[in-house]
Amino acid sequence: MEVKEILQKKGSKVGSVKTSQTLREALEILVKQKIGALLVFDEKENIVGILSERDILRECHKSSKNFDAVQVQKAMTTRLIIAAPEDKVDYIMGIMTNNRIRHIPIVSGGKLEGIISIGDVVKAQIQNQEYENRYLKDYLFGGR
Repeated sequence: MEVKEILQKKGSKVGSVKTSQTLREALEILVKQKIGALLVFDEKENIVGILSERDILRECHKSSKNFDAVQVQKAMTTRLIIAAPEDKVDYIMGIMTNNRIRHIPIVSGGKLEGIISIGDVVKAQIQNQEYENRYLKDYLFGGR
């Protein structure tokens, strides 16, 4: 199974924030959209990072007194790992596990196609396993 199959089901909507916005604003977006990470864009609409719930929590711990004034650029992760739509889900699962990340932007030809989470990957793996199990049972027992 390829990443693009996950995006076909999930869609391409991506939550985002600007580097100059505050963490409070970012937190409101996360809560409202019920998501765990936002892509961060600069003024020229270039992807410059990702901001996760964990990033916000860490910065809240560091800057608890002036949390409302902290800008996204101070807390975001700038070392982005991206994937291509043609990447295999097994490969992406390994990348996410080895790098201890939960969200990966999907980019093709320099264009953002979407974002997938570890939850999306696990769900796809479970569905694929269920399909394979059913296929094997039908093969072994003649569709009974």
